[in-house]
Amino acid sequence: MKGTLFRYVVRTYLQFAVGILAAVLSIFLVVDFVDRARQYTGEGWLWNVVLLYANKALVATQQLGPVALLLAAGTSVSSLRKRGEVTAMRSLTFGPNALYLPVALCVGLACVGLIAFDEWVVVKASQRVEEITTQRFNRWGDWGVYHTPKQWFRKGDQIFYLRRGNAQEGFENVAILTVTPEFRLARRVDADTMRSVEGTRWMLGGVVERSFTKNGQSQVRQMAEAEYDLGVTPHTFRLRPGRPEQMRIPVLREQIRVRSEVGRDTRQFSLVLHNRFAHPMASLPAAMLAVGLALRPGRKGHMTVAIVEGLLISVMMWGLMVVTRTLALSERMAPAVAAWFPVALLSVAAALLWLRGEGRLGGGGA
Repeated sequence: MKGTLFRYVVRTYLQFAVGILAAVLSIFLVVDFVDRARQYTGEGWLWNVVLLYANKALVATQQLGPVALLLAAGTSVSSLRKRGEVTAMRSLTFGPNALYLPVALCVGLACVGLIAFDEWVVVKASQRVEEITTQRFNRWGDWGVYHTPKQWFRKGDQIFYLRRGNAQEGFENVAILTVTPEFRLARRVDADTMRSVEGTRWMLGGVVERSFTKNGQSQVRQMAEAEYDLGVTPHTFRLRPGRPEQMRIPVLREQIRVRSEVGRDTRQFSLVLHNRFAHPMASLPAAMLAVGLALRPGRKGHMTVAIVEGLLISVMMWGLMVVTRTLALSERMAPAVAAWFPVALLSVAAALLWLRGEGRLGGGGA
C-alpha cells in the first residue's frame, strides 16, 4: 500500500512538473520573441532565429526549472486535496510525510539533474545564444565587458601591462612597473617582446629599464635582450575572456585562483560558482514550503491559491537572490553567503511550517 501511494504521488507530481515547465517555457519564449522580433533581420534570419531560440530554450529550462518544481509541488498537493484524496490518506493513517517524501525525492533528483544540465548543456547553449545574437543580428550589448582581452595584472609589488599576445606564445609591447610598499614607482621596464623561458624567468627583447630613487633621480638602461625573474609563471596570465556563467566548474575554479594571484576581482566568479549549485537547490526547500502551505489547516484546496502561493514564493526567492547578489558584488557579503542565504532562509521557513503541521510548534496537522 505504501509503495502504491508513493508511486501515485510521484506520478502526479511529475505530471504537474512537466506540464508547468512546458507552459512557463512556452510563455517565456513567445514573449521574448515578440519583444525582440524587430531585431531579427538579414539574410537567413528565420533559420538563425530557430537556432537562437532552440538554445534559448535550453538556457531558460535551467533558469525556470526551479520555479516549475516549486509550482508543481503546491498544485499537485492541492489537486490531491481538492479531489478528497488527502482526506482518504488520513483515514488510512497516512500522515503529511506521505506527500512530503515523494515530492522531496522528485525535487531532489531534479536539482541534481539541473546542476548537471547547467554544467554540460546550458554553458554551451548560452555561448551559442551570445554568438548568434552578436554575429548574426549585430546586437552586442555588454559583450565587450566580458570578451575584451585583459591587459593589466598585478602580482606582489609588480604591475604588468601586456598590450598584445598570450601566455603560450608570448607578449608584445609590454610594461612592467615595480612599486614600493608606499606605492611609489621604483622601476619601470618597457619591452617589445616578453616570452617565458622556464618557471618564473622571462626573456625580454628591446628592453628599456628605468630605475627611480627616492630623491627623484632616475637611471636608464637599454638592452637588446635581457632575462628577468619576474616571480610569475605563464599560468599567472591565463585569464580567459567570457562571462563566468558560460564557464564550466573546473574553469571557474581556475579563473578564481588565477585572478586572485594577479590582484583581479573574483567576486562575480565565486558567486557564479556557488550559484551553479545553490540556484537549483533552492527549489527543494521552496517546494517543501509550497507543500506545507497546501496542507495547512482550513485551506481550500483550489489550484488558483496554490499557483498564487507558488508565485509569491518565487518572487521572494528572486528578490533574495537579487539583494544578496548586489551585496556580494559590492563587497558587503561573501559570495558563498550570498549564494546560499536564500536556500538557508527557505529551509528554515519550510522546516518551521512542517513542524507546525506536525503539531510540534502549536497548531494542528493538515
